Amino acid sequence: MTIYLLAAILLVSLSGFYIGKNRASALVVGARIQSLPQYHGLRIALWCGLPALFLLGLWVVLEPFVIQSLVRNSLPPEFFNLSGDEAILAMMEISNLSQGIVGTQSGLPYAEEAASLLISMNQLSDYAMIVVVSVVSLSALVVAQSKVTADFPALESVEKAFNVFIFLSSAVAVLTTVAIVLSLLFESFKFFEQVPLHEFLFGLKWNPQIAIRADQGASTGAFGAVPVFSGTLLIAFVAILVAGPIGLASAVYFAEYANPRVRDVAKPMLELLAGIPTVVYGFFAALTVAPLVRELGLSLGLAVEARSALAAGIVMGIMIIPFISSLADDVITAVPQSLREGSYAMGATQSETIKYVIFPAALPGIVGAFLLAISRAIGETMIVAMAAGLNANLTANPLENVTTVTVQIVVALIGDQEFDDPKTLSAFALGLILFFMTLILNVFALMIVKRYREQYE
Repeated sequence: MTIYLLAAILLVSLSGFYIGKNRASALVVGARIQSLPQYHGLRIALWCGLPALFLLGLWVVLEPFVIQSLVRNSLPPEFFNLSGDEAILAMMEISNLSQGIVGTQSGLPYAEEAASLLISMNQLSDYAMIVVVSVVSLSALVVAQSKVTADFPALESVEKAFNVFIFLSSAVAVLTTVAIVLSLLFESFKFFEQVPLHEFLFGLKWNPQIAIRADQGASTGAFGAVPVFSGTLLIAFVAILVAGPIGLASAVYFAEYANPRVRDVAKPMLELLAGIPTVVYGFFAALTVAPLVRELGLSLGLAVEARSALAAGIVMGIMIIPFISSLADDVITAVPQSLREGSYAMGATQSETIKYVIFPAALPGIVGAFLLAISRAIGETMIVAMAAGLNANLTANPLENVTTVTVQIVVALIGDQEFDDPKTLSAFALGLILFFMTLILNVFALMIVKRYREQYE
């Protein structure tokens, strides 16, 4: 039913657009109108569509709650003597009967009668929704097309509507961020009620397994997050060592040295690396790079584990090369040509121009590209899980296996433990600390950009 109503609203909006456009076009013949005909048509289409869509969405959201409340209030007194779980099961049975689903019957004498009432209310609600939404849309069409005059500012009306849409879109983005932070804070506080904050921040052992019985092993657990964050930083550091020089050098080559034909072919091929699924990178790291790193290390007399931070970091670096290369290339290309010509006029070579003119001008964008790449590396999960392992190992040796924050978040949220279990709640604490880490990283990057931008200017 909702699909048909959406189609009807779209049809009325399109009709309103053509009605408004044609009426405004007719006014052009006899007088000079303030707004173009298409803006009159677009204004009527918005008037026909937006109120009806808002009402339809509100109806769809509130309808189940209202009908369920009415059905509950119509039930006999013995229903209200049931416990909470029994009442929920009774309402589920009534809902299943109304949908024709036959399952386990609880023997409630009023279930079938209530199901019939629920069916009739749903049907009445559907008819009422069709009538109300249709009346609103058609009334808006009549009112809006009556204002198509030569002096009516249709363009301003349309712009106001789009300004409201843009504001609401940005508000949704901001509120989503606030909701994420609040959810992390709320669940993290529950975790820190069970695990001391200092133990989590400064503990050197991570073993979140908590047994169900006291006589089982690992009954107390260990929630020192230092090994987890050290592994995250170690792999990200290896990745940026791989991706940074290669990405920046390729960006300079594409922007300053490459022939246009070479650039048109090579740059899209490099950007294809960003479209490869991370699980494919994980397979490549686990089946190719990790054994290769191990064999190379053993040939040099080094002790290399089958899964290592070096293998995961190398593949992760390959994955984030396009982030640095593409963004840095765009930033370098955007540097005004007049700066290059002025440098050449002073007798500087091309390499000197790149080093002393282009890099300072493009530094904010280059720092942003590196920041985005580091954030992408910190948030990677599949490559680490398949190539670096799951062990929280406190080490600075990239030849050993380590784990990262994102991997441990995934591990903490899978399994059959309770949601208020410390192991599950530790995922939110890890996410909160990771959020503050990235925030500090952003602030540090902005400080560097501000310092060098002022020096250049």
